[in-house]
Amino acid sequence: MMNDPANRALLPAGLPDILPPEAAHEASVVALLMEGFAAQGFDPVKPPLIEFEDSLFSGPGAALARSSFRLMDPASGRMLAVRPDMTPQISRIAATRMQDAPRPLRLSYAGEVLRVKSSQLRPERQFAQAGIELIGSSSCEADAEIVRLAHEGLERLGIDGVSVDLTLPTLVPAVCGGLGLSGEDQARLRDALDHKDPARLTGLSGQAVFEGLLRAGGPALKALTALEALNLPAAAKTEIGRLKDVAQAIMRDAPAMTLTIDAVETRGLEYHCGVAFTLFAKGQSFELGRGGHYEVDGQPATGATLFMDTVLKCAPRQEMRPRLYLPLGTPRDVGQTWRAKGYATLAGLEPAADIAQEAKRLGCGHWLNNNQIVDI
Repeated sequence: MMNDPANRALLPAGLPDILPPEAAHEASVVALLMEGFAAQGFDPVKPPLIEFEDSLFSGPGAALARSSFRLMDPASGRMLAVRPDMTPQISRIAATRMQDAPRPLRLSYAGEVLRVKSSQLRPERQFAQAGIELIGSSSCEADAEIVRLAHEGLERLGIDGVSVDLTLPTLVPAVCGGLGLSGEDQARLRDALDHKDPARLTGLSGQAVFEGLLRAGGPALKALTALEALNLPAAAKTEIGRLKDVAQAIMRDAPAMTLTIDAVETRGLEYHCGVAFTLFAKGQSFELGRGGHYEVDGQPATGATLFMDTVLKCAPRQEMRPRLYLPLGTPRDVGQTWRAKGYATLAGLEPAADIAQEAKRLGCGHWLNNNQIVDI
């Protein structure tokens, strides 16, 4: 029966309860990120969890339609969708309600998203995102700023070994266009590149070029040298020139950043139309975030999204407030004094025969005796 406590505790796969102290950990991490973004001039916005599906899936959101839960709105009779990602919503806000705001527009956000399916690396279907979007500038400096701020945000959380992997989703289409590859050959090529398997390129037109692209991954300076040495169509060389400009801008202002390049990686970056990137932490196979250059109703934009489910696995816990038990009858102003000193206070609601034991039972490390701290 559903009233059985064991059954009531059951939740759908990938939709967990987040309990203390994990919930406090997530809240503190998100707050630190948003504070850092605000300090760099990124104003927070808060879109709704659910909106009309034809709006949510327009522009950058088109690639996310299959990831979304849908429901009928009884008020309007129209189909709604639960957001699987927040970036399309920020794009909508910029193109509509903030269309007259001065450009470049800098916005930040944090909130929950929900997806239909999980993956092996991301078993959660509901998780928090935090991110930034810079809209209205096509400069390489804009791309570089977003990369640096996302990297700085993760380092600010105390995550060690944060690295950035740059990619160029527009490069392979530019090469294919120059070589005149058929749709069938392009599908075969994409499979080979996604699997990083040169053997699957055998017999393909332009095989040597694509093998060179696969070999050109690695540390940024080395990879750029290898890419510039390839015999590529003019359009592809232009794309590599953009990649080089962005990488140089990043290295100029963040010389200590671990920066790599994999110019042929595109999975999960389908709607980007310029330099894109993925964030990793040392020793971890999962991504902490991703972003890159795209367009919003014809306006250039670039952004980054951090995935809290994976960020929290790497971020050390922030120091929590020490918990102080206030026996029944403690004046409220006394409690306020100790809260101002950094304590989290728990007020006693009933007389306790053993105050120290009661404080310990409630998870406090201290109790107040005649306005003096007593350690437990």
